[in-house]
Amino acid sequence: MNLKLELVVLPVSDVDRAKAFYERAGFRLDVDKAPVEGWRAVHLTPPGSEASIIFGEGLTPAEPGSAQGLYLIVTDIEAARTELLERGIAVSEVFHDGGGVLFHGHAGGTATHDLPAQRRLPGRHPEGLSYASYATFSDPDGNGWVLQEITERVPGR
Repeated sequence: MNLKLELVVLPVSDVDRAKAFYERAGFRLDVDKAPVEGWRAVHLTPPGSEASIIFGEGLTPAEPGSAQGLYLIVTDIEAARTELLERGIAVSEVFHDGGGVLFHGHAGGTATHDLPAQRRLPGRHPEGLSYASYATFSDPDGNGWVLQEITERVPGR
């Protein structure tokens, strides 16, 4: 059985502001429908992704900004960061984690534990390890995104 993650619901406070942000970030608008009063769905897809995001009115009781640790995988962290900056998106500096394995911070990409493996160290991973270099950004509501550079996938992926 295949199980594919297809859609992630984001809680936002202002649908039009969120839509403008994600379009500016380069996400493709797939759907913007409001068939009845009190319900609206805006569906967008990041460039090159098979999974999408959806937000709107009447879709989720979650607090705006509560979605954290949303990963966007890139093959060149510096180029992705530069493109987002050129599109007007505030992105952190590139960093790597102290353990070189997996950054798992929350709240807009800020580490929540004082563990060596979560400490942000400046720049790409010094050995260029795949899965080990990051940058973060948040949407206008504070939903937290992590750019992760993957240049070589683990076997089976």
